[in-house]
Amino acid sequence: MLKQRTLKSLTRAVGVGIHSGQKVEMTLRPAAPDTGIVFRRIDLNTPVDIPVRASTVCDTRMATTVSPGGDPGAPRVQTIEHLLSACAGLGLDNLYVDINADEVPILDGSAASYVFLLQSAGIQLQDAPKRFLRVKKTVEVRQGEGKRLMWARLEPFHGYTLSFQIEFDNPAVAATGQQFTFDMGSGLYKKEIARARTFGMTKDIELMRSRGLTLGGAMDNAIVVDDYRVLNADGLRYDDEFVKHKILDAIGDMHVAGHPMLGAYTSFKGGHALNNQLLRALLADEANYEIVSFEDEREAPQGFAVLAPAW
Repeated sequence: MLKQRTLKSLTRAVGVGIHSGQKVEMTLRPAAPDTGIVFRRIDLNTPVDIPVRASTVCDTRMATTVSPGGDPGAPRVQTIEHLLSACAGLGLDNLYVDINADEVPILDGSAASYVFLLQSAGIQLQDAPKRFLRVKKTVEVRQGEGKRLMWARLEPFHGYTLSFQIEFDNPAVAATGQQFTFDMGSGLYKKEIARARTFGMTKDIELMRSRGLTLGGAMDNAIVVDDYRVLNADGLRYDDEFVKHKILDAIGDMHVAGHPMLGAYTSFKGGHALNNQLLRALLADEANYEIVSFEDEREAPQGFAVLAPAW
């Protein structure tokens, strides 16, 4: 049987929120089978649990944000996508995340620090079948026209692949790889995707800061690009780090479904909002998907039965 996974022990992270600039302390704890990933706001007078589901996403501007029932006025946790990407990359199903602020710490701007924290705590197999969300019918969402067109699609596939194409009107970004396809069964998440950092243009960062956003952003937790070049002294970690970060984000956004995905994801210029729209469109019709498990691990897609850090 392909089993669910949680942590063997506690692990902790301290950092700043990239948008709020606030110091954040977070404790990651093991959880029972079928718990899913649950954020717990422990800074409130009465702690509030926020399960990660497509329906609990309340905001997708700049980051993916969840709140109880998706209520925009309720306590929230924002910028969850990098942690969720690491959980998906390590095959983690069940986890409690105690947090004392409304934003997950950005750490180095990628998922690599979370992969390290989770692996340091250890991955524990649980005596319950791992449940996958398998795409049965192609679902696509589109937005804009002409140069503003962007779209995202999920198609049936025995495995999990993600393909992304970016298009930025910036010479420094345009000089790098614009398209990448990643197979989650390859065992290369940690090497090929996890280290890709979030990025921003100097002119956009200045505008956002004037609006009280990206207050915690810095060159040690993001790639900063002006009109012509990458400003970080150490340059890029990958030749195609920009598009790989978009895949990292998409992995996290898809993991909001509450189950690991079986399907082929493709996106052109998409982002958090389009990813959530895609998930909601998929889940809106039960004919589009099914929940499956594998009693015989040999029937699972290649690479999915191997203990972390395989996929």
